[in-house]
Amino acid sequence: MYSIKTALLALITILSLSGEAIMASDYKQNPFTLTYNGAITENIKGQINIHPLTYKLGDIEIAANVYTPANYDPSKKYPAVVVAHPNGGVKEQVAGLYAQRLAEKGYITIAADAAYQGASGGMPRNVDKPANRIEDIHGMADFITHYAGVDTNRLGLLGICGGGGYALKAAQTDKRFHSVATLSMFNSGLVRRNGFMDSQIATIQERLQQASDARAQEVTGGKILYVADTIPTDEQIAKLPYDLYREGFEYYFKTHAHPNSTFKYTMSSLLDLMSFDAATNMELINQPLLMIAGDKADSLYMTLEAFEKAHNVKNKELFLIKGATHIQTYWKPEYVNQAITKLTEFYAKSL
Repeated sequence: MYSIKTALLALITILSLSGEAIMASDYKQNPFTLTYNGAITENIKGQINIHPLTYKLGDIEIAANVYTPANYDPSKKYPAVVVAHPNGGVKEQVAGLYAQRLAEKGYITIAADAAYQGASGGMPRNVDKPANRIEDIHGMADFITHYAGVDTNRLGLLGICGGGGYALKAAQTDKRFHSVATLSMFNSGLVRRNGFMDSQIATIQERLQQASDARAQEVTGGKILYVADTIPTDEQIAKLPYDLYREGFEYYFKTHAHPNSTFKYTMSSLLDLMSFDAATNMELINQPLLMIAGDKADSLYMTLEAFEKAHNVKNKELFLIKGATHIQTYWKPEYVNQAITKLTEFYAKSL
């Protein structure tokens, strides 16, 4: 009887914890609208805290979350990490998860919405130009290096998915970053130009013409045209040929949805995106480099190409998470834990 009662109590506990986890991943249930499991729900003295704030990047107001470690003392010095979010993502999703988990390890971290996206300013909405995203990363460095307690000689960079590609470009020239890491790096320009896994090479010129026409329409005051402006049905998602897109729609629009997150971007952005390549000039990176990806990720080829080209890096490491797909590195606990362990080891040695 005792063993049955114990088992029932354990089951109730598990169900209760599962319910809490589900609630924590619902932005409506979190006072900071964070979407990930285990997210901070309140600031408690002596524990990890989150600090929503805004700052100016040029004329644009940027919305950011700064995470401070337990027992944070602004008179002391801490290493810091800038976290760049994926394409279509916002600071409350995977970027926030990794920022919080790194804060648990003693780092001051910042995750900010890209200009023209999320809760940040900028018009028209959802412009997605590489130069802007790279400047966002420089801007996060500008802000966090003046934050109380940050040791500017121990500043690291983490870019996730599309933010990973832009992190590589930012680190090529911005030597304030003493080390750089990527998670499931996505080369936005390569994919916008050639299609995922080179599936749209035949339509490059056609799409460039559409982007050119869209810009011509914009400058005359016409309607702003968008790419990926509709959400496919469940049936359409199931038929998509790539795990990245199938699981991506599930993550961004179901399990970890946030109202500020969207896949759409202005069609005119393609004029800049299609001539961009995150894997060019990799020889400019001389900081320690860690690139993490799932070994089952269909996007892995992008990480491998960039890693191979980083031939001036003396301390570089490729870490593959066994069994993980691209999107699973965003949320699946066993994969996130492996990535955080590796990142913590990397930053401890390189910062």
